Amino acid sequence: MMNEAMSLRPSTVEDASAIRSLIREAYSKWVPVIGREPLPMTADYEEAVKKHRIDLLYLDGKLVALIEMLPKADHLLIENVAVSPVFQGRGLGRKLLTHAEQVAASLGLSVIKLYTNKLFTENLRLYQKLGYAVDQEEEFRGGFVVHMSKPVKV
Repeated sequence: MMNEAMSLRPSTVEDASAIRSLIREAYSKWVPVIGREPLPMTADYEEAVKKHRIDLLYLDGKLVALIEMLPKADHLLIENVAVSPVFQGRGLGRKLLTHAEQVAASLGLSVIKLYTNKLFTENLRLYQKLGYAVDQEEEFRGGFVVHMSKPVKV
């Protein structure tokens, strides 16, 4: 990755199709785990790019990852982190989560919140390793959603 040119930029409406493709690719591995498509695979990204902050990560001009964030009154909600399967395990998700901390701090928000399916164990391990604590679990569509948060220095 050191030899590759990395760039991060905000999404535009023109990116909706590429966002949808990346998310479907990144989340497809979870379909057999939970027996359905995870919610990000079914979202309307034409609307999401208008209402949410979606930052796109490129390596050598190719979209390889993204983070979708929603600033709230008292926290920054991470709605979605997606990394192309070919590029997983290279620290890009961590890089995007660090970026979210910077975004939260720049907005004066001292907490980041996110949620994930309880069966997405590798995601849970990553989030906990990065300092996110479990706030609660709630039942959802026959499974459980784990709500997590992390304080951020403003």
